[in-house]
Formats: sequence, structure tokens, C-alpha cells
Amino acid sequence: MTRPVVLFAEELSPATIEVFGDDADIRHVDGTDRAALLSAVGTADALLVRSATQVDAEVFAAAPELKVVARAGVGLDNVDVPAATTAGVMVINAPTSNIVSAAELAVTLILASLRNLSRADASVKAGRWDRKQLTGVELLGKTVGVVGFGRIGQLVAERLAPFGVQLLAYDPYVNHTRAAELGARVVELDELMRETDVLTVHMPRTAETEGMIGAEQFALAKPNLHVINAARGGLIDEDALHEALTAGRIAGAALDVYSSEPPTSSPSAAKLLELDNVTLTPHLGASTAEAQEKAGVAVAHSVRLALAGELVPDAVNVAGGAMDDLVRPGVALSDRLGQLFTALAGEAPELLDVVVCGEIASRDVTALKLSALRGVFRNVVTEQVSYVNAPVMADERGITVQLLTEENSGRFRNVIRIRGTLRNGEVVSVSGTLSGVEQAQKLVEVAGHPLDVPLSDHLMVIRYDDGPGLIGQYGAQLGEAGINIAGMQVSRAGDAPGAEALVILNLDQSVPRELVDRIGESISAHMIHGVDLVY
Repeated sequence: MTRPVVLFAEELSPATIEVFGDDADIRHVDGTDRAALLSAVGTADALLVRSATQVDAEVFAAAPELKVVARAGVGLDNVDVPAATTAGVMVINAPTSNIVSAAELAVTLILASLRNLSRADASVKAGRWDRKQLTGVELLGKTVGVVGFGRIGQLVAERLAPFGVQLLAYDPYVNHTRAAELGARVVELDELMRETDVLTVHMPRTAETEGMIGAEQFALAKPNLHVINAARGGLIDEDALHEALTAGRIAGAALDVYSSEPPTSSPSAAKLLELDNVTLTPHLGASTAEAQEKAGVAVAHSVRLALAGELVPDAVNVAGGAMDDLVRPGVALSDRLGQLFTALAGEAPELLDVVVCGEIASRDVTALKLSALRGVFRNVVTEQVSYVNAPVMADERGITVQLLTEENSGRFRNVIRIRGTLRNGEVVSVSGTLSGVEQAQKLVEVAGHPLDVPLSDHLMVIRYDDGPGLIGQYGAQLGEAGINIAGMQVSRAGDAPGAEALVILNLDQSVPRELVDRIGESISAHMIHGVDLVY
């Protein structure tokens, strides 16, 4: 039996290589040497990289035997995932390899900011002895606000508890019981900003979270507040942070990530380099020997699974493993319906049903449940969501997940429905189907309103009391912003004038959150969301 060729394009640990044993033909190439990479990848079944090797459409075109690309780390900036998917190549990373390192760095930055460590180090190295000017404050007794209470946020909370702090948590998707077990009280963001002495941010960067800590939030803060960001650049408005620091509205900050990296490439971030009360590090969250070792070993095990045709825990673009041909097209649809559900719900449900209707209901549709969960969480947690850790995330948040099947699919051949019950009893549902020879994704129901509209990359979902001239109002506002409406469907709850209407707009691009809010106010919308869907 021919052994698969596993190509290492960058240096990884001996332990990573040992995972393959004698079951693979291990080869090496310098991934930064483009010509050498394109030549070597031609016979490779698997390609392992870190961050220096660019894996794009040209690489996939040169690799007819390639089945899997593995990035020994969290990010995938150097791997063209859509091109890989088009080429039928599985993409794997190591989503949890650095969570301990990231949490430890956040705690380190908290202590460094409170005790002025960067200024103290510079002072001594410059031959000064500025003890009086560098008096810090203790962490004991302080209130620490954790914005984003996923796995990393919880690890930070666990590590801070022995310091004798009071913990507050803000996260619309956090399980209150789990937070209480870690000694944290769940509050709204405004309350957290008013009460917190130390703010540490652990959210993903999305259209909803970008700039979430800005001038409005700093206006609520105590003057002794220290702000920490070891998660994602852009979560904190750097201009507002600079203004708050220079005006004395807050005491200090410590940052490992920036809206643009390095920070010298961004005017707003570069201004922070001039301030004495800011501690800056060069994106060191995953830069520990242990994190790098874990990443290499983890992806090596996943590559072995992929080459054996088994379900891969950390596959980013495909579920992997054996799957019924009738079920496979629904994987991407389930993921995108999960994303849409989360955008509309705005919080974690207590109960989540993944309902599969039609002829595929008699097949093994477990992959559709996993894909739906992956979609539900992919934009609300910092870590990469995979088919295996998505159920764990649901369990951690106290979400009961059910996979239900029904033979009757109504007016469509097959339907996938994501239905969740929120804490207040409200039920949010979205349904989709695949249509035609090309298996085009369609949205067929939202919140009980029947639809038949393409599930495009950029949507606006609006619910309001119908009336004359309203479509013209938001159509004009989108037009003024240069956003084209590619398609539209209106579903009204009844025939009576003024009945509630649900509108789905297919757009050619994303809609800024400010414009979404402005449109909602202008038409007195009951609900309005701009939603970007990926897969």
C-alpha cells in the first residue's frame, strides 16, 4: 500500500512529525520559496504550514493529489479557504492550541498595567530610579469586567479569582449558571463599564463587535479604569481610547492587538505609542513554546484522520468523513442558517432544535446538526468553531440541542429549520432549502413568515408594520449609501392594512451598523438586522 505524502512547508516540532510514525512519507520544503513549494506540492496528499507559507489558488492548482492543508496555529490568514473548498481540499487548524497562552497573557497585561511595568523597565534601563513616579495599585479587591465570557474569558476569570477580585461578565451568549460557578455576575455592558476597575476584552471581531468599546463606553468609566485587549484588534476604538487616556478619563491600557498591525501602520493606533500610561506588546497571545507544540501535534492528528477519511474535529470548510451524498449539500446551508439564527436571536437560546424535513430525514443527518451549531457560534466566540467543539460550546452555555426529523417537508423536497427558544420564551426560527440542479440555497421561512428568496452573502432582515412609502424610505437610504438591492421579498402577516411585514433584502455588499440603526429608526422597525453570511 502506498503511503500518503505529507509535506512540511515550515519547521514544526519533532513531536509533530512523530505523530505520523511510519504511516506517511514525510517530506520537507521551504514554503517561502515559491518555486520550490509549487514543485514539491505536486505529489503531496497533505500540506502542513505555519504562518509564512501562502497557500492560495495557485498552490491548489499545482497539487492535484492534495486532500488536506493544515495550519499549525489558530489564524488562517495565509490559507485561501474558499479556493481550498473549490478545489475539494480540507482545511484544518488548531483552534484551541493557544487559549491558555492567550489567557495568561491577558492576566500578565493586567498586572503590567496596574504596576506600570513597561515604564519601570524603561526607567531603570535609562539609568533612572523613578520609584515615586511609578507607584501602582493592587489587584486585590478590584472589580474586573470580562467582556466576552467564552473559553478564553472563562480561563481569565479562573486565573483572576485567587487575586481576590470581584468578577463581572458581559456576553449575550453566556450561561449564567456557568458564570456563577466561576464567581462572575453577568451584567449589561453599560453596568460593567460603570463598575469596573479593570476591563479585559475577549470577543471575536465582527461587524457587531468592532469598536464596541468606544467614546460612549469610556464616558461611563471610572477614572482609575485600566483597559486590556489581548483578543482581537478593532474591538476597542483606538481614537476614543487615546482621547480617554490623554483626558484622564481612564488610568491606563495594555494592548497586544491593534486595528492594523503593526500599530505604526495605523494613525489611530500609532498615537498610542506616544503615551506613557499604555503598555504595548507585538501580538504575543499565541507566542509560547507550549502553544506552538500543541498546535503542531493537534493538526498532525487531524491530518491523520483526514487521510483516513474520518470525521475531522477541526476541519474549517468541510465536515470530512463518510456522508450521504444527499445530505452533503445541506452542510453549508445549515451553517448559514445557524449564522442567520444567531443574528436574529441576539442571544443564546435555552433550547435549540435542528429540524430536518423531507426525504433526507431518513438518512444520517448528524452532520447537519453539527454544521448548524457551527454556524450558530462562529461569529460570537473568539476561538475557531469546528464540528466537534460546537456541541461543547452549546453544553458550556447550557443550551439543550435536539436533532429532529420529519418526513413531511411541505412545499419543498427537503427543508432544514433552525428553531430556538430564548430565555424570555420567544421562539426564533429560520428555514432553508436547496433548489434546482445547482442546489442553490434558499430561505423559505423566518419567524413564521413564508418566503422563497435566495440565501445570499449579504442580507437585511426587517420587520415592521406595513404602510405606504416605507419601502421607498429605506430603499432611498441604501441607495444614498451606494448599496444596491439585488433582490427583495415582502411577507405580510395578513391582508389588513398595517399588518406586520417581514422583508428580506438581498444586497450586493455589507451594510454598516450605523445605517442599519438609522433605517430602523426611520421606519419604526420592530426588528432590523444587517447579516453577512459566510461558509
